[in-house]
Amino acid sequence: MPHFIGEYELTIDAKGRFLLPSSFKKQLLEQEDMQFVVSRGFEQCLNLYPLSEWNILSEKINKLNDFNPKVRDFKRLFLNGANIVESDSAGRILLTKTLLEHAGINKEIVLTAQGNKMEIWDRATHKAHIQSKMADFSDLANEVLGGGFMSPFEN
Repeated sequence: MPHFIGEYELTIDAKGRFLLPSSFKKQLLEQEDMQFVVSRGFEQCLNLYPLSEWNILSEKINKLNDFNPKVRDFKRLFLNGANIVESDSAGRILLTKTLLEHAGINKEIVLTAQGNKMEIWDRATHKAHIQSKMADFSDLANEVLGGGFMSPFEN
């Protein structure tokens, strides 16, 4: 399972493609091919999963109860529009017009690590989102991690 790190500022070309950074490619496991799934993110961004990670997530989603209307709504919102993409010979990934519109992406993007996936943001939207969260970052860390997080420097 990859654990991506990093943040990359990139440009979308006229056809809706961006070049995967070489440092991102190096973080992929050796057995990973260059196939990914791009889907809508929860905020105004896109998710970029290695295909193997998407398959793990997809298995979990497929086990949800389809008799629950909220499950059906979640599946529609999360799965609809998802696309399998493969980098071309130049290492570029093509994003669909629908997904670009969802994320409000025009030309300048930020590709940012999120553990087992990456997020793709419009650069200005990403900057505004991060700035809006920074004032509460310490409180957020305490709420999410609380006492359940051990520093790597502790024994």
